[in-house]
Amino acid sequence: MRHHSPEKTRTYEAFVRAHGDAVSRFLRRRSDPQTAEDAFSETMLVVWRRFDEVPEDPLPWLYVTARNCLRNAERSTRRQQRVVDRITTVDPPVEAMDAEDEGDPREDCLRTALARLSRTDAEVLRLWAWEELGPQEIAMVIGGTVNAVTIRLHRAKKKLRQEMDAACPPVSRTTSGGGAR
Repeated sequence: MRHHSPEKTRTYEAFVRAHGDAVSRFLRRRSDPQTAEDAFSETMLVVWRRFDEVPEDPLPWLYVTARNCLRNAERSTRRQQRVVDRITTVDPPVEAMDAEDEGDPREDCLRTALARLSRTDAEVLRLWAWEELGPQEIAMVIGGTVNAVTIRLHRAKKKLRQEMDAACPPVSRTTSGGGAR
């Protein structure tokens, strides 16, 4: 752990008082208030970490750093929104599923078989089959590695097949007309 001298802390604080408003205005003109505030905090953290590298004329360097931090914050916001969007579409409300009950009897078998799987296996299968995500995207959604997701997906398919066979009579391949998924 590095310790910083009180002198460095005072110099940093004076630096932030001298240039902080300019950086904050720069960010507020380019983003919403919350994102600008987050990017400002990140920018000042970078300044603290790299304080010895700040040039004598610091504003251009600060603006580049602030712009990079803003881009990172915006990317993070977009990723979080995509995850929220995926999660809300993966597990539809029960009422929506009940309304669709009249139809193919294989859907009941599938629902029964999915319910018998572990929550994670069912989630991986839904992401793969319903959302058409690949292992890399699934790993991002559930927070695992691509390799682990690939293995889990393979095992989940096998378990689902076993559960389908146990829960439902086999469907003739000539009449099923189903796809590969």
